[in-house]
Amino acid sequence: MPEGSSKQMGLDMKAVKGSSGANLGFEEKMWKAADKLRNNMDAAEYKHVVLGVVFLKYISDAFKEVHEELVNDPEKLSDPEEIDEYKMRNVFWVPPEARWDQLQKNAKQPTIGTLVDDAMDAIERDNSSLKGVLPKNYGREALDKQRLGELIDLVGTIGLGDKESRSKDILGRVYEYFLGQFADAEGKKGGQFYTPRSIVQLLVAMMEPFKGRVFDPCCGSGGMFIQSEKFVQSHQGRLDDINVYGQESNQTTWRLCKMNLAIRGIESKFVIWNNEGSFLNDAHKDLKADYLLANPPFNDSDWKGDSLREDVRWKYGVPPVRNANFAWVQHFIHHLAPRGVAGFVLANGSMSSTMSNEGEIRKNIVQADLVDCMIALPSQLFYNTMISACLWFITRDKQNNKYRDRGGEALFIDARKLGIMVDRRHRELTPEDIKKIADAYHVWRGELINGHKVEYVDVPGFCKAVKLDEIRKQSHILTPGRYVGAEEEHEDEEVFKEKMERLVAELSEQMKEGNKLDEEIQENLETFRL
Repeated sequence: MPEGSSKQMGLDMKAVKGSSGANLGFEEKMWKAADKLRNNMDAAEYKHVVLGVVFLKYISDAFKEVHEELVNDPEKLSDPEEIDEYKMRNVFWVPPEARWDQLQKNAKQPTIGTLVDDAMDAIERDNSSLKGVLPKNYGREALDKQRLGELIDLVGTIGLGDKESRSKDILGRVYEYFLGQFADAEGKKGGQFYTPRSIVQLLVAMMEPFKGRVFDPCCGSGGMFIQSEKFVQSHQGRLDDINVYGQESNQTTWRLCKMNLAIRGIESKFVIWNNEGSFLNDAHKDLKADYLLANPPFNDSDWKGDSLREDVRWKYGVPPVRNANFAWVQHFIHHLAPRGVAGFVLANGSMSSTMSNEGEIRKNIVQADLVDCMIALPSQLFYNTMISACLWFITRDKQNNKYRDRGGEALFIDARKLGIMVDRRHRELTPEDIKKIADAYHVWRGELINGHKVEYVDVPGFCKAVKLDEIRKQSHILTPGRYVGAEEEHEDEEVFKEKMERLVAELSEQMKEGNKLDEEIQENLETFRL
């Protein structure tokens, strides 16, 4: 390989190819190698370059395995160049000009960008489910063709789509790891397409989407769907028992989602892109979902709310024009089936804000007995914001006979002290944290834990079951800290410098919010003057 090859970048490909087990351990090495090839390219742009090449290698590997099987069939009953042979095996057809061997053979040629674009066009042409999905701008002048060739050499050293690699979910792990790293590199913009895995895992562990319609109306790169499928698989369920529905307003993010689902064999025909988004152009108007999981944009002030003052979805109150939080909440409720459950991420302000009718909307939702559980999350879980967040769990039917009757009651969990720092800026919930939180919820709603009946008890400082009357007395504020009480204060173990960096970042975010409010007040005053 030429200078800058994967070997010289410290990636031991023998170790990669021989990896096995639950933790393959090569994702980080592969990321570092690919990231060195990025040179000066912006992470937001490079993301599509890398993930497109990775996807191309995956479908080529899966195709090649079937192709060789047909070529070597001693009875010669099948034509290895017949498209239907691949469709019946749920494998994408890869035309000759798009096959990996052809691309790798030309990786050092100055025309490699055009060849990759042609390959993407050919695959879309012959596979209708991928039409309009794959990136096709590798031939552009600004993309360094030598670096592109080196990237193809790097990706070419690892099996992704053959049967053994699929059984270990090698591509899924690489893809998910890369998405997380790109989200980190992009900072605030990264949060538009990626929800940190531990948060998605917690949402899915809480809701247990075994069977039915799973909906994410702001689906990003599809993490909620992926984790739902993993949950079904890990509990010996049938993947065809759940159907995914989604909507995404950013076309490049939607493409990432479609590729992410395609590599896992998840049917995505109901994952829709339109430029207007879920509020202005609801792609699933008649859908009533059994499970709704979402991480909508926090405190979105540009949701075109002024044109939606009278909307059938605003059953509990008209949301403020300058903040979409309670537009999202009501959009979610609107799309729930009679026994449906929703779990979603929102900024902490949604639990206590009384501005611009938000307090009244929250009060009406609480009074309708829709709130099942509220969780206060630790700080620093997200790539795109230092704003603290919470999880809401809404259910239409607390007397659905599946669990105990929870009418007139909600569970509050304060998880702010959980999680571990994985680097100086980011925290993750551990599997033990996720189990602790999910078990508390499942015990409270009357589920068996490991086949045994467990009696729910409040845990001071962590969780408390609260009656509706008590929530009313607290002015319908849903902040868990108000209800669970406080543990005895322990010595703060956070390093002073790190704590100062975090506090300064949080203060900066709050000052920006304050400036936004000042501008709104000024606009209102100008209106009065007119």
